[in-house]
Amino acid sequence: MRQYSRHSRPEGKNPKGQATRFWGRHAVSAALDNPDRRVKRIWGTRDALAQFDLPAGIPVSFAEVTDLARLVAKDSPHQGVVIEVDPLDHHFLGDILQLEALDNSKRPLVILDQVTDPHNIGAVLRSAAAFDAAAVITQDRHSPPESGVIARAACGALETVPWVRVVNLSRALEEIAEAQYWRIALDGEATQTLGATLDGSKVALVLGSEGDGLRHNVIEHCDVLAKLPMSDRMESLNISNAAAIALYAVATAS
Repeated sequence: MRQYSRHSRPEGKNPKGQATRFWGRHAVSAALDNPDRRVKRIWGTRDALAQFDLPAGIPVSFAEVTDLARLVAKDSPHQGVVIEVDPLDHHFLGDILQLEALDNSKRPLVILDQVTDPHNIGAVLRSAAAFDAAAVITQDRHSPPESGVIARAACGALETVPWVRVVNLSRALEEIAEAQYWRIALDGEATQTLGATLDGSKVALVLGSEGDGLRHNVIEHCDVLAKLPMSDRMESLNISNAAAIALYAVATAS
């Protein structure tokens, strides 16, 4: 697995910079295994915690299932374990582009334009991990902070896929173009399918929010518009489903 340097002074600020709680075995296990993640406290049932190799030096509290439910979002499936963590320091986009170039890598990038639903962010991170994307990139001002909801939906991928938060998405797309990526904006109104635009180049997939889609200025900083080959019976896909299908298309085309 590639190792990218992290910075306490990111391109986009570390939102709120406050500790948050993760829950669920996959999210908790991945956080405990991540040397860059500071875990501050652990709560859990005796049965659940017996399944973890708990690191020394972190306060551990045994709790009942009903007590754990009070520590997390309503009706969240905590699976008997909750942890409190500090947010990860963010990555610089330039670092990732440089290291991908040094590796002569063609791993795709995923850029999300004003996608604010934490479930979707987490699901996109999970798909990015599944299809070996180099990073997920969002605009800092229009994306949610790290949270238990994202960590749960990401199923561990929050700890392994670089999540880059940039101040200006258009400037980031210019930097991505300078790194020789083919910037493909996914739009249902496009005249050609995604497969027709894939020519073996390094790819940056750009997806917009479900409500408003891609902003005009973001589209203008892309090289081509493309659509997924969908039936007329369905107008659109959930953003996370669209990202997974697009990443699959890129993986099978290379």
